[in-house]
Amino acid sequence: MGLLNRLMEAVGITAAQAPEPAPTREAASAQGADEPGWRRLSGDGLSNQNDRDLSPMAQDRMQKLAEYLWQSNLLANRLVELPLAYLLAEGVSLQCKDEEHQKLLNAFWSDPINNWPLKLTPRVRALGLLGEQCYIANVREGDGFVRLGYLDPRQIATVVADPDNPEQPIGVVTKRDNRGKQHKYRVVVLGEDEDLFSANTARIRAEDFTDGECLLYQLNKFPNGSRGRSDLLGQIDWLDAYDEFLFNELDRIGYLRAFVWDVTLTGADPEAVKEYEKTFTPPAPNSTFVHNDSVKLEAKSPSLQAADTSESARLLRNHVLGGSTTPEHWFGGGGDVNRAAASEMGEPTFKIYTGRQNFLKLALEEIGRFVLWKAAEANGKKPDWAEDKWQVTAVFPELVNRDVTKFASAMVSVVTAVVQMIDAGLLTEETALKLVADVAQRFGQDFDAKTELEAARKEAADRKAKAAASDVFRNEPADLAAARAERDAAGVGTKGAIAAGEDGNQVAA
Repeated sequence: MGLLNRLMEAVGITAAQAPEPAPTREAASAQGADEPGWRRLSGDGLSNQNDRDLSPMAQDRMQKLAEYLWQSNLLANRLVELPLAYLLAEGVSLQCKDEEHQKLLNAFWSDPINNWPLKLTPRVRALGLLGEQCYIANVREGDGFVRLGYLDPRQIATVVADPDNPEQPIGVVTKRDNRGKQHKYRVVVLGEDEDLFSANTARIRAEDFTDGECLLYQLNKFPNGSRGRSDLLGQIDWLDAYDEFLFNELDRIGYLRAFVWDVTLTGADPEAVKEYEKTFTPPAPNSTFVHNDSVKLEAKSPSLQAADTSESARLLRNHVLGGSTTPEHWFGGGGDVNRAAASEMGEPTFKIYTGRQNFLKLALEEIGRFVLWKAAEANGKKPDWAEDKWQVTAVFPELVNRDVTKFASAMVSVVTAVVQMIDAGLLTEETALKLVADVAQRFGQDFDAKTELEAARKEAADRKAKAAASDVFRNEPADLAAARAERDAAGVGTKGAIAAGEDGNQVAA
């Protein structure tokens, strides 16, 4: 018989009268978002409505903590600022092949309100910290000029997805302000709603999201998730633990430096000890303490039996750095890393940075196309995104300063080899140019081999025609050349001058 049954019999409760056992509860980490109790933010339950998102309260807390850690935690600050330095330190620009479109992009980029050269860095920083950025599009009537306003992600209540395609956001709903006002913005998609969405979705966008348009960009989310997440989400608790560890270590160091005076009175009774304590004054530094053999004075420090904590600090720090794919030697923990090893250790990090650069590149190019679209719309035109004149390129700086000497040597070898193979009839010119393009990519030059080959042939033909025309004039008699120059100055064509002096010796007056 179990202990519980014996206790029940002792108080007169039979098994039939026993209450039904309460259902067991899951562990805290598996409970829903509305369960009471404490949990780490990074282990928080997901929203009941959409298990791909954090609950609204956790979303707000994540954003607040990410901002706080960036300001107060040195390690968190470096995890945010180092990618920014590599991505944006030399500046970014928008470029387009069409001159008129380039003027529009330049005006938008340098506009005093948009001011992208100044505002791009804090915007990208906030994107990484908060997981999303939203810009309200203000389009000027008449010419379609675009100015962007910033919507704080912490003011977003929800992001609405296309009911027919949960991967595509169609609207942003803000939290209510102090006056109870709530705004609903349509998410910009480059095209007409009737061409891109179902009739039901187009109606929802037209009828429900009537406060304007916005450009929305989100990081670290599932395809069918609605909210972006901070780059620091998985590390928030560990960053805080690292800070707490260092503060505790600082306290421990203070304790180790502390000491007390230990006074021993030989043969003294308790009354004598209390009387001596009242009159005793600890000796000042560099002073003397005179006593007889019945008094003994010693300075004693605490022995905390604490081992060296540097390895523990390194373990915790590397756990955080590894989560962000940041090498240890980038944060003052180089150890025995040499130059060659450091170069190899940085490659995964630069791959991560390249991925983020590509995301920013696509976002800025979409913003640039939106600017061109609105300007065209104001002029009654419709853009054709397949044409080069409507294509926008965001130009970023190189992530690292490459040693191009080995690539230059490789280029010479490749060009020499492909020319020989073309002469031997073993390789087509287009394939040869593709091989050259592969090496050119190492210099940051990317081009289509077929298009480049056509352009090169046309340019070569033009040069040959100009050279042939130049040879004709170079070989003509001096008197005919002088007459041609005189006729050209008088407005008579070269052909007439040559016809007038066909014999090469007489020139018509």
